[in-house]
Amino acid sequence: MPSSRTYDVVVHGATGFVGRLTAAYLAKAAPAGTRIALGGRSAQRLEGVRTELGVDWPLVVADSSDTAALRALAESTTAVATTVGPYARYGLPLVEACAAAGTHYADLTGEVLFVRDSADRFHDAARASGARIVHACGFDSIPSDLGVLLTAERARADGAGELTDTTLLLVSARGGVSGGTIDSLRNQVDVITSDRAQRKVVADPYALSPARAAEPDLGEQGDALGVRREEGRWTGPFVMAPFNTRIVRRSNALQDWAYGRSFRYREVMGFGSTPVAPLLAAATAGGVLATGLGLAFRPTRLLLDKVLPAPGEGPSEKTREKGHFTVQVTASTTSGARYRTTVSAKGDPGYAATAVMLGESALSLALDDLPAAAGVLTPATAMGDPLADRLRAAGFTLTTERL
Repeated sequence: MPSSRTYDVVVHGATGFVGRLTAAYLAKAAPAGTRIALGGRSAQRLEGVRTELGVDWPLVVADSSDTAALRALAESTTAVATTVGPYARYGLPLVEACAAAGTHYADLTGEVLFVRDSADRFHDAARASGARIVHACGFDSIPSDLGVLLTAERARADGAGELTDTTLLLVSARGGVSGGTIDSLRNQVDVITSDRAQRKVVADPYALSPARAAEPDLGEQGDALGVRREEGRWTGPFVMAPFNTRIVRRSNALQDWAYGRSFRYREVMGFGSTPVAPLLAAATAGGVLATGLGLAFRPTRLLLDKVLPAPGEGPSEKTREKGHFTVQVTASTTSGARYRTTVSAKGDPGYAATAVMLGESALSLALDDLPAAAGVLTPATAMGDPLADRLRAAGFTLTTERL
């Protein structure tokens, strides 16, 4: 990366809910001497965030529709961490600017169609410039992506072969929902209800593969809203699975199917083994379906818009502090061995913990000696073990055991 860059990291969208949290995390956790700037479209609001944080960081004013300003932002820094969403509506111009400038990029998207567009349009340009364009650097999808990577690495080190049936189980989670997340969901629902071709893309389990024609036909891999009893507990749908699973499969393909050609991956939510567990699982499945359908139809959408958080709103500080998450990735291998990787952290998974994940991703991209890679990547393929080490140092648990 050219030494002439003015900043190491620009936090873009720093006046938004998660942007402020990410900036606050970096203010406490970034190594001394790290050159950080706050980015957004309003100098006045950025000044307010800077005052609130008690830092003297420079301000970079750039609107998502101002290509010249975005180009100047990208050219000024080694890495950008952006929270400006919905990404399908506002994100591609910044991706384009970073890909052209050789600037590393991290975001929090959970939007399949945005990542697909980003990869189709800018993967080659980013490879040519050396930029790492890294989507899904929050609870979507770092626990999933690093959890599977660490599992595959341990199996490989043990000589146990490639991964086959692999399941991520959300063991526990506590947190809230922000208006930005809801707005991204609204945007994707709008697109897929009006465009049949885009619905097919979202439904494809390999929608984010860089080589779709080379993917194996492994049939259904668990994205359906099913409820089942397995290994002594009841499981149901995990709302983030339709995105996370596609990121993990992209990681496999970007590494020349290093996890395995017979790698089957799904994600579920655990509800325990009590008599009420199957009822809770069924209620969750119904709630997921009802929310999606409710946003797709105008009358119910108007009602939901009155009760769901608006953009810029999110869970309280108390809720964020009391939050936590634990996921477990359990995998079988071609030799018959089984492994389990646990990823857990304190703090609301979508906000407090996500601010840590995005902040450490930006620092890793800006400061770490990473393996050679460029293009539209994933957390596992862009940063991998260095990011896992950073998260452990920040208080996360990432451990792998042979069963």
